[in-house]
Amino acid sequence: MAVRADRRAAGLRSSRAGAAARLAAAVLPLVALGAGIGAAVAGGAGAIAGLAAAVVAAAVAGAYCDRLALSAMAARPVSEVEHPELYRLVRELSKGGRLPVPRLLLSPAGQPNSFAVGRNPRSAAICCTEGLLASLDEAELRGVLGHELAHVSGRDILPATVSAGLATVITYPAVPVRLLMLMLVLGPVAALVIRLSVSREREYRADAAGALLAGDPVALAGALRKIEAGVAELALAPDARLSSVAHLMIASPFHPEGFARLFATHPPLGERLRRLEALAGYRR
Repeated sequence: MAVRADRRAAGLRSSRAGAAARLAAAVLPLVALGAGIGAAVAGGAGAIAGLAAAVVAAAVAGAYCDRLALSAMAARPVSEVEHPELYRLVRELSKGGRLPVPRLLLSPAGQPNSFAVGRNPRSAAICCTEGLLASLDEAELRGVLGHELAHVSGRDILPATVSAGLATVITYPAVPVRLLMLMLVLGPVAALVIRLSVSREREYRADAAGALLAGDPVALAGALRKIEAGVAELALAPDARLSSVAHLMIASPFHPEGFARLFATHPPLGERLRRLEALAGYRR
């Protein structure tokens, strides 16, 4: 028992160290952008001012990152009266994973998708779209919720959520004026922030841990198939705000083409399904 506790503590320390490293890497492009713009405008003094502005922007993004991500999907808190089964599943899975029960929110999007945000397990929130709840059966929904809780327990929600906030801050000037040329300049910087903070392995790990938590890898595989089909049919437009939070979702909400490819961080569906089926004991 003591050995298991030691391993759990070591794993937690490793997760926290990895999250800190990814956060530091994600902040660097924003700092470089601020210093570079300042230097181009006013030389050395401008670089210092730009650096200070970047630090302030990073602090704002860190403080409000979860709200920024949720607002991009127009998410609202959902009550247990509205969706008692959703609450029941999340409570059961949270208990099995020894996690606090996260806040639950609902996005009006018809596309089936979900994501988790937060700085730690106590501040975590899970958002499901209306399309997800309408598309999946109970076993499949349980698998998806297990996947999102695996992100929470794996501590990768911190760098992923903060990077979403940083990317939103970077691309914000392109939102009110809707300047394509401005987004072409700022978009690659925001995409770099996201790529430095998340990896494809993040989704593989959450698939495996979430499937084990839910107890049914095949159900999660089935859910992923339905989600990918729903995305293909109801793909979202990759505007500045949505592009900044797409990496949080269980599947990319965009068609994998054009500008959206800059922000692509999800692994191929085929490989995700292969790994889940192997976890269930199937062989291709």
